Amino acid sequence: MRIVSLLPSATEIVCALGLMDDLVGVTHECDYPPGVERLPRVTRTRVPDHATSREIDQMVRARPDARAALYTLDEAVLRSLAPDLIVTQALCDVCAVAEDAVRAAACALPRACAIVDLTPRTLDGVLDAIRQVAAAAGVDDRAARVVTALAARIAAVTARSAALEHRPRVALLEWLDPPFSCGHWSPELVHLAGGIETLGRAGEPSRTLAWREVTTQAPEVVVAACCGLGVERTLADLPALEAAPGWSDVPAAVSGRVYIVDGSHYFSRPSPRLVDSLEILAHALHPDVHPLPARLPAPVRAGRGGVARDTATVSA
Repeated sequence: MRIVSLLPSATEIVCALGLMDDLVGVTHECDYPPGVERLPRVTRTRVPDHATSREIDQMVRARPDARAALYTLDEAVLRSLAPDLIVTQALCDVCAVAEDAVRAAACALPRACAIVDLTPRTLDGVLDAIRQVAAAAGVDDRAARVVTALAARIAAVTARSAALEHRPRVALLEWLDPPFSCGHWSPELVHLAGGIETLGRAGEPSRTLAWREVTTQAPEVVVAACCGLGVERTLADLPALEAAPGWSDVPAAVSGRVYIVDGSHYFSRPSPRLVDSLEILAHALHPDVHPLPARLPAPVRAGRGGVARDTATVSA
């Protein structure tokens, strides 16, 4: 089977199912697992490399057509790949090629092509997405093995969190300039990790916030998991948080419990690595209860002025 993936999370699902050799095309953002970056790219971005977070937000809001994604599909490359299966998404019209564009391009292909639309909004939805891709590719038995292993890791974190005496108030932010609450699966991750998400709602989209909404919730822990951004890029946006009125009085700021994590590789992607995200977050919230698996990066603990100070392995 010839498979084209139109989002990084789908690429990760396809590869987790042992179908990397069937993958013939990916997006410009696909970078995991190693090797997929050598495959043909079927998408391009309209976002300039030098754009700031504020400018990216303005680009999204200024789109004349709310369904016009910031990514475009290279239909010539897609045709040359002659896919049997395209894996895409209909969850977010900003961070992937628009669904209508995908279907129109598929109809123009010289031969019939199946399309799988993934719309996970919860952690269970991500596990269902794995099953959905496996079914479309005819490898249902592989999904069972992958999902069972992931479920066991989720259960281990859940069991450790169940014994906690205190669950801190948490603000998991998906953007800093301007601030956005977390959404979809992220509030669930906070709960499973042993925290209380104060701004996001499980299964619902993220939303723009005023900084006073963040500060008045008095979070004990703040986690910056910016959508599509890595740690270094997120550190550049920390001044926006630290300049917020009332920030110096927020418990997380007073105690220094402000963490930066890789939103691009983990929290933003509804893939098997969302369970990695859970383990990273659990370690940030309760480092003495949740050990960090050796293969995962420790969340960066920020100091004043947005400078990386240490990691979550420092006792909270």
